[in-house]
Amino acid sequence: MAKKRVLVVGLGNMGMSHALAYTRIPGFEVVGVCERHIDKRKLPDALKGAKKFSNFETALAELKPDVVSINTLPDTHADFAIKAMEAGAHVFVEKPLADTVANAEKVVETAKRTKRKLVIGYILRHHPSWVKFIEIARKLGTPLVFRMNLNQQSNGETWEWHKRLMDSFPPIVDCGVHYVDIMCQMTKAKPTKVHAIGARLTNEVAKQNYGMLQVSFADGSVGWYEAGWGPMMSETAFFVKDVIGPKGSVSIVMAETAGNVKSDDINAHTKTNQILWHHADMAKPDERIDMTDEPDHDALCEREQRYLLKAIEEEIDLTDHMNDGVKSLKIVVAADRSIHEGQVVAL
Repeated sequence: MAKKRVLVVGLGNMGMSHALAYTRIPGFEVVGVCERHIDKRKLPDALKGAKKFSNFETALAELKPDVVSINTLPDTHADFAIKAMEAGAHVFVEKPLADTVANAEKVVETAKRTKRKLVIGYILRHHPSWVKFIEIARKLGTPLVFRMNLNQQSNGETWEWHKRLMDSFPPIVDCGVHYVDIMCQMTKAKPTKVHAIGARLTNEVAKQNYGMLQVSFADGSVGWYEAGWGPMMSETAFFVKDVIGPKGSVSIVMAETAGNVKSDDINAHTKTNQILWHHADMAKPDERIDMTDEPDHDALCEREQRYLLKAIEEEIDLTDHMNDGVKSLKIVVAADRSIHEGQVVAL
């Protein structure tokens, strides 16, 4: 079978990881890379054969790729994804799917109409430790209580990157889609309402660089998620992933207190080390499930792209995947609206 010709758009942290992932997969060939200042980009040897472009539309028209990988800022995701699918390409797009719920729905409608595959960058869906975490949470009964956060003490280049991201979304939206998606996988109940608060802790950005949301579900499940970016953020309890139900609790245990894990380390955002499963009836002692051999960030990016290839070659129905991408975005956008309006938002 012929290799799928890939155009990678955006070569930041995630874009470069995905671009290199394609080069490790026999079914893909990176034929083009695109970003605004491509002339200043020094490409690794694995991408030396890719043609360089500074304009997306030009790259799309000239290359006519089979796959377009979109790793740009969120306010371009919908436009680029729709243009790519209209041109006949399958699409991988980093999360969040779009800058608004309406635009996300347009992207999904386009994928259905053009019969193109659309995979959204929910990297935790491809992580064996997080798959196990979700599996155990579903055994804890109903309702569930979700307690999650990801705060990042970012400095230097990472802080500059976070400030660019905040031109589109605050962290409660940008990171929040991941963890709200996890909550929605643990309970299939419909989300009903969201309340959120936020704070702008620096004059360097226009948006709140800290936020905390609370979401309620139709089965009585409730959860909170908090996210903050910036040099002022605390390294204490920056990574909490905890689920409680009538039958016990399950937690991702991370060695952050050992002092060897920093909140701005991208590998720390997926690393688990251990899963701790507590049984409420005490019939079994607490179980510690070792996850130290889990894949790293780059290996997870490769898993995402292998899933895209499988979806294309085996005609996998991605309807639920796409709808879940819209649902999680709807929740976090409602949270951002709640911050600005100072009230609970019904979903």
